[in-house]
Amino acid sequence: MHNKPVALVTGANQGIGLQIAKELAAKSFTVLVGSRDYARGEEAVKTIDGDACALQLDVTDPTSIGAAAERVRNEFGRLDVLINNAAISKTRLLPGMSIEEYVKSTRPSVVSLDEMRVVFETNVFGVVAVTQAMLPLLREAPAGRIVNVSSGVGSLTRNSDPAFPYRPIFGPVYPASKTALNAVTLAMAIELESTGIKVNAACPGHTKTNLNNYTGTQTVEEGAREPVRLALLGADGPTGTFSNAAGPLPW
Repeated sequence: MHNKPVALVTGANQGIGLQIAKELAAKSFTVLVGSRDYARGEEAVKTIDGDACALQLDVTDPTSIGAAAERVRNEFGRLDVLINNAAISKTRLLPGMSIEEYVKSTRPSVVSLDEMRVVFETNVFGVVAVTQAMLPLLREAPAGRIVNVSSGVGSLTRNSDPAFPYRPIFGPVYPASKTALNAVTLAMAIELESTGIKVNAACPGHTKTNLNNYTGTQTVEEGAREPVRLALLGADGPTGTFSNAAGPLPW
């Protein structure tokens, strides 16, 4: 068996995922940089100080997921941490279209069901598919950890408050996909609570990444803080929680 703990980060060739990979490598993990495009994953690995390697992984492709799980077992023989970070916020933003105009086009009354399906395929079904494939390895780990990178815009409690600043953008595409991801996270935590595997959801905050056309207000270092903390939880740490760097968030 590989003598160092192994962490897999999906969507790790850029943004928050890459920063998470860098920080876990600095904590003496072997980090597998999950990337749809293997070449981009290899380029990302070159920017990481520590033990890291690229792993071709398209979370919407069962063949890719199966091959990735097989490679992890055959080459490393273990998986200690899975961070489901890969996500998309939209499939189309026409030239000249503002985010506000896009939001209006995704109201429940007019939203494209194809748009919903594509985003949910990555943000929800992809998380379940990857977790199912990697779970046998995580069950063998001495202290398995699963971190699902969510978002505060998916909080039903917050969006029920008229004073919540992001309430106007709540809709059935990206925000609702994160609501669904939170539900999946809690379901996973409930199923696995007797195993010692801890499953938690992290909100990185409004971070400047490709996901939001780099309009975020936080650095990737700030965005990576909570996912990394949850990946490193000790035996006395919680499971089935939703939080950001400031503390717990309401579901």
